[in-house]
Amino acid sequence: MTDALTSTPSVALWPAPLAGSEPLDALVPVPGSKSLTNRYLVLAALADGPSVVRGTLASRDSDLMIAALRQLGAIIEPGEHKGEYRVTPLTVGTDVGEVHIDCGLAGTVMRFIPAVASLVVGRIVIDGDEGARVRPMLPIISGLRDLGVNVNDLSNGFLPFEIDARGEVPGGDITVDASGSSQFVSGLLLASSRFDQGVRLTHEGVSLPSLPHVDMTVKVLGEASVNVEQPSRTQWYVAPAPIRARDVDIEPDLSNATPFMAAALVAGGTVHIPAWPSQTTQPGALAPRIFERMGATTSLENGVLTISGTGAITGAGDLDLSAAGELAPTFAALAALADSPTTITGIAHLRGHETDRLAALSAEINALGGKVTELEDGLQIEPAPLHGGVFHTYHDHRMATAGAIIGLRTPDVLVENIATTGKTLPGFDAMWQAMLDQHA
Repeated sequence: MTDALTSTPSVALWPAPLAGSEPLDALVPVPGSKSLTNRYLVLAALADGPSVVRGTLASRDSDLMIAALRQLGAIIEPGEHKGEYRVTPLTVGTDVGEVHIDCGLAGTVMRFIPAVASLVVGRIVIDGDEGARVRPMLPIISGLRDLGVNVNDLSNGFLPFEIDARGEVPGGDITVDASGSSQFVSGLLLASSRFDQGVRLTHEGVSLPSLPHVDMTVKVLGEASVNVEQPSRTQWYVAPAPIRARDVDIEPDLSNATPFMAAALVAGGTVHIPAWPSQTTQPGALAPRIFERMGATTSLENGVLTISGTGAITGAGDLDLSAAGELAPTFAALAALADSPTTITGIAHLRGHETDRLAALSAEINALGGKVTELEDGLQIEPAPLHGGVFHTYHDHRMATAGAIIGLRTPDVLVENIATTGKTLPGFDAMWQAMLDQHA
C-alpha cells in the first residue's frame, strides 16, 4: 500500500486563494466526464464501424486512454470541434507486435485496457507510474486467465504484467472479488461481447463500491446495442454481439463540479453549473442532496444546477459514500470547516486509489489543526480551528482540490503540486480563480 505520508515537497506550492467578502455569483462550465469519456472511447475502438465521440474531457487520463487504444490498432483523430474525436475501430486479431502501454495513474486505463488488449495479437505489457504499481490488479489478471487469456503476472497482482494476446478470448463464466474497485467489473464487461462465449460474471466479496459506475457501464453498453442481463446486483451476463458504432455527446463531469459547488457553502453566494443532466448514472449526481444536508440550497432548472450557501456549514452527520467514494475528498474538506461532526463511511476502497486517500486526508487536515480520525472504512471529522500550512497532494488530483476548498476559508494554505489536477481537470487553478472573481 502507498505510504500516504510520503510526499514530494520539492514540487511548487500554490497559494490557495481566500474567498473575498462579497458573495459569489459564478457560472462554472465543467468539461466532460472522465468516466464516460474513457468508456465511450473503449466502445468506439471495439465497434462495428467508425464513431464520433464529442465533449471528451481533455486530461491526462483520457490522453493515456487514447494513446493505449491507438497502440492496439484503433485510429483516433481529432474532429472539427474541441473535444471531438473520430474513431475507426481496431481489428480484432490484428498483430500489433510488442506493445508497452503506459497507464499513468489512470484506473480506467489499467482496468479497461487489458481486456481490449486480449483481442489483438501480440505481447502487451501493461505498466504505469510508480504510484500505479501499488494499485491492485489481481481481479483483472485472474479474471482474464479464467476467460482463457494468457497473462504473465510479473508483480504478484500489481503492475506491470504481460498479456500474451492471441486475437481471441474464449470467454465464459468467471467469479472475481471487486471489493477494491468497481472498475474490475466494468473493465471485464466493456469488451465482453467481443469474446467467443461472452461473459457470465459474478462478484464475490464483502462489498462492491461505486455501483453507479457499474450502472454507467451497463448503460453505455446498452446504448451500443449490447444487452447486459443482471440476475442480481452482483451478477452480469453479456452474450456475444457486435458493438454498434454511434455518435455520442458526453455529459459534464459531475464529480469534478463538486469542489466548485462546495465553494458556494464556504464563500457564501451562488454557483451555477450548466448542462447538468436530469438523469445520469454518474455518482456525482448524489452530491446536491449531500450539500443540502450541510446547509446549501440547490435547484435544477433548464439544465442548470444552482447551489447557494450563506457561509455557514453544518456537518453531514453519518454519511455513507460507498456509492460515490470519489466525492469523499470534497466532503471531507467541507466537513473540516463545518460547525458539527461528520462521519464518512463506506470508503475503505479509497486506500487503493492514487494514494491511500483516507490516510492522506487525515494527515493533511490534521496538519492544519483539524481533528480527523481514521476509521477502518472511513473518516470521523470533528470541528476544529484550522491554520495555514502546506497541504500535500501525493500526486492525487482530488487531494489538490480538497486543499483548495480548505484554503477558501483558511489563510496561508499552500497546496503542493496543483498541476496534479491535470489528471482529470487541466487548468483547475485558473477555473478556481475565475469563479472567485465573479460576484453578485
